[in-house]
Amino acid sequence: MSKNRKSAVEKIILYLLLSLIALITLFPFIWMISSSLKTETEMFVFPIQWIPEVFHWENYEKAWKMTSFPLALFNSLKVSVIITIGQVLTSAMAGYAFAKIKFRGRNKVFIGYLATMMVPFQVVMIPQFILFRKIGLINNHLALILPGIFTVFGVFMLKQFFMGIPDEILEAARIDGCSEAGIMFRVVIPLSKAALSSLAIFTFRWQWNDYLAPLIYLNDKELFTIPLALSTFRMENLTLYTLIMAGSVISLVPVILVFLFTQKYLIQGIAMTGLKG
Repeated sequence: MSKNRKSAVEKIILYLLLSLIALITLFPFIWMISSSLKTETEMFVFPIQWIPEVFHWENYEKAWKMTSFPLALFNSLKVSVIITIGQVLTSAMAGYAFAKIKFRGRNKVFIGYLATMMVPFQVVMIPQFILFRKIGLINNHLALILPGIFTVFGVFMLKQFFMGIPDEILEAARIDGCSEAGIMFRVVIPLSKAALSSLAIFTFRWQWNDYLAPLIYLNDKELFTIPLALSTFRMENLTLYTLIMAGSVISLVPVILVFLFTQKYLIQGIAMTGLKG
């Protein structure tokens, strides 16, 4: 077998393997869409009927009306957008300080800060709830926003990216009399759009799908985010699975749109972050 033919066969096998992995990954998503267009009885038929005999589009209308979906959508957008902007800003400032500003104990402080990633949310969940209750933040979106705008992962990610920016560029700015804040916002940030966009996408997706924190801190239905609104379909003696599937499909639309508009920056950020440093 010639070298070119062997290479072509290897590529075909690789593409077939990747296609199989992609199909397995998409399986739950396809099943969710299919189930959202069925009745409750049809949803649990085995073997799975992927294409319903009758498409029940009314499931989407019911899911939209029964959960005050527009209000939940607004709440999720409000919380997710504010937290995303806050995380990108705080992570950029901290990441720049750890990457480009020399101060005593910098590495030790960074290692200590990084070590907090090992502490799961369940450990601080109760103390944080007690604290927020004492300061009156229970049943308030601020209980989600205030702790959400700080992230160790974002600081680590941007620090690694900033370390790849040549110090000569920053020194030239300092010689021209630019302050550290000016260097960060006028020099470093414009050079880091890919990494910042990647962090924004990760943060938005995580906050949009977060269920545990809203469940802990929010009580009024008027404050519910999308995940909590979907949970209202689980009643004491009945669970409306088809409406949950329909609502889940609707809730995916904003995340998909954000990804489609920013996928170029996401791929660039993943490829470039951590190459140096």
